[in-house]
Amino acid sequence: MTLSPFSRYGAFAIALSLTACNMPANGVTSAAGCTPGAAAGQSIAGLEQVTLCVTNATKTHSFTVEAARTSAEQAKGLMFRTDLPDNAGMIFPFPEPRVASFWMKNTVIPLDIIFVRADGTIESIADNTIPYSTTPVVSGEPVAAVLELRGGLAAELGIVAGDKVQWTTK
Repeated sequence: MTLSPFSRYGAFAIALSLTACNMPANGVTSAAGCTPGAAAGQSIAGLEQVTLCVTNATKTHSFTVEAARTSAEQAKGLMFRTDLPDNAGMIFPFPEPRVASFWMKNTVIPLDIIFVRADGTIESIADNTIPYSTTPVVSGEPVAAVLELRGGLAAELGIVAGDKVQWTTK
């Protein structure tokens, strides 16, 4: 996955703004055993991993996601990965909401690309994106982050537009 680069200061601003909009007043939320932002160590790619929760009216799903915060991390994304476990993914927070555009160049596996508004709700889902495609996958409106999961997983779990995504990063 390749994303347009932005400054390190922008990445820091992203983390601060998304932490603020996704962090409850007391600093901890636990919905059905999912605590957004719980530290989960480093991934094999060396990225910080955190717990991310996706909640709809009836269920909360917990994922351990890699946080791609820098321009280099976002440019590489999940390229060259040959598998992605069902409980894993990657979050791409932005410094401020914007129309997001991704492609699948050098991405070996299909992904669900989930566009997340500043309020944490899912704007839209591009499901089962085509590996190696250079056709842009674009959000329908400005978003604050993008979540990538294994292709087809969102539909399997019943994750849809309007569901709530929560996480925090340093």
